[in-house]
Amino acid sequence: MIKLCHLDDLPEQNARGFDPSREGQDTVFVVRQGNHIYAYKDLCPHYGDTALPWRKDEYLDPWGGTIVCAAHGAHFEIATGLCIDGPCMGESLPKVPVQIMDNGDILVAIDEPHGGGESP
Repeated sequence: MIKLCHLDDLPEQNARGFDPSREGQDTVFVVRQGNHIYAYKDLCPHYGDTALPWRKDEYLDPWGGTIVCAAHGAHFEIATGLCIDGPCMGESLPKVPVQIMDNGDILVAIDEPHGGGESP
């Protein structure tokens, strides 16, 4: 598991992207709703190599109700990642296992492309 941030670093009804594999761009993002955290790979299922935000950390619609792919206009449920509107209707964002530690640290389990890595 890799530490991304602390729960206090992620405002309520907000999302934030991370580069845990140090690939030079955000590959994972997390969304906070209350004390619930949802984590997904930053890949639209419409085209597998397309990142979702139009700019850094802009993953949600203006009301914070859905995740949005800026390239295709698709909308996804925050809790499930299911596309509810757009060209990939019925498909889902790739989930990333996430855990909130007792001290508030947010950890994710990611596939390491080059065999293992250490948390920052």
